[in-house]
Amino acid sequence: MTQTLHNAKESNGESAPPSPRTRWTILGVVLAADVLDLLDSTITNIAAPTIAKDLGGGTTLIQWLGASYALALGVLLVLGGRLGDKYGRRTLFLTGLAGFTAASVACGLAPSPGTLVAARLAQGAFGALVIPQGFGILGATWPRDQIGKAYSLFGPVMGLSAVGGPILAGFLIDTNIGGLGWRAMFLINIVLGGAALLAAARLLPRDTGDRTVTVDGPGSALLAATMLTLLSALIESSAHGWTTTNILLLAAGAALFAAFCHRQRTAANPLIQPSLLHNRGFTSGLVLGIVFFAAVAGLLYVVSLFFQQALGRSPAGAALGLMPLSAGIVIAAIACYRLIGTLGRRLVLLGLLITLAGTGYLLALVAISGTDTGSWALVPPLLVIGLGMGTCFGSIYDVTIGDIAQSEAGSAGGSLGAVQQLANAIGAAAVTTVYFRALKPTGGGEAHATTMSLIAVAAVTLLCCPLVRLLPLKAPEDQHH
Repeated sequence: MTQTLHNAKESNGESAPPSPRTRWTILGVVLAADVLDLLDSTITNIAAPTIAKDLGGGTTLIQWLGASYALALGVLLVLGGRLGDKYGRRTLFLTGLAGFTAASVACGLAPSPGTLVAARLAQGAFGALVIPQGFGILGATWPRDQIGKAYSLFGPVMGLSAVGGPILAGFLIDTNIGGLGWRAMFLINIVLGGAALLAAARLLPRDTGDRTVTVDGPGSALLAATMLTLLSALIESSAHGWTTTNILLLAAGAALFAAFCHRQRTAANPLIQPSLLHNRGFTSGLVLGIVFFAAVAGLLYVVSLFFQQALGRSPAGAALGLMPLSAGIVIAAIACYRLIGTLGRRLVLLGLLITLAGTGYLLALVAISGTDTGSWALVPPLLVIGLGMGTCFGSIYDVTIGDIAQSEAGSAGGSLGAVQQLANAIGAAAVTTVYFRALKPTGGGEAHATTMSLIAVAAVTLLCCPLVRLLPLKAPEDQHH
């Protein structure tokens, strides 16, 4: 989560300054943990149809595979950061990484849809313990005048992981190593996570934590209950329609959300500082981020389904087909680093319009050609969508924190990271609900379902545009130096 890179704090423990070689190795451990998180958040975009075909569970499993991971990660991300402050970053990093690896094994060995979704929830929960600690650990082990070198590697490494993750997943499924099929993409974490865990145990500095830090457990519980209830209503409605049960779930989710908001206003140490919500620019960016990231998360899922279910591509073929989109994200995100200081919030609007243009291009192509759409014909619209997404990824949250106080930066970064993950969960559920509802009752087929989903994504992206005027004009000065 790049928006948190500037929020690292000094460690509250005592340890001797590490040597330059050790610092670089610690950076490698932190990067490895973030790569594992990113890989496991994206692989089910490609693998979901194959997993559902093997285990059963149908469309419900396809939707829960991505949403469950992002849900647990988003709900617990801020809490994970507070726990690191309280009990020590090293302890939480090691605990989270060990748990993440064990949960990956549980995913790879899962005998049924229910056990797999439960293991995905556990993966996300342990990931939420790991991710917030990394940047604090770097802040404690790197000199301030050199830490920019460490942070500069995150963009390229995360970009390569975003491109390589789905390709790795598709390759492992298609090659069917040892007859494991899709299970290999989870079981490989025994090696990757195990190596990172051993290195972390040896190298990470010890810190004692601060037992006076207060953790808002009730607030996190209310947020978790809210999201689980709302996602259950969305996902079940795609299979069974808006039954009485699903409507009641939706109402219960709204009530739980109201209780969560009340908790944030009255808690001594809430998950989100109330002063942030009184800041119009921050609140507008928060809403814009939720809506946009939800839309594009759903879009990625639907495009993967279109490749595999409509065009008959293998998982590896679908992953390769998505490469133009991934390449566009990486190119634009790198370019935004130079442009954000000059263009400010205008860059956000540009990203939204480029995403809208690419989505419209893809919509027209699918509407006209349907399942006869050629792979090469899909390259231009997917590249344009990727450029738009990358522009927004590299600018929305940087601009959102443009006029917050320095004392609020840590809370703002954690809140925005959590919101992005929750938006991924909502979007994966909501847009695929549109897809599967359009697929079932009309009999219009995958092309029709994809068309309806793209219309929904385009409409949501268009609705985001007016919010840009409410954002701060510029990102903070240190965001682009």
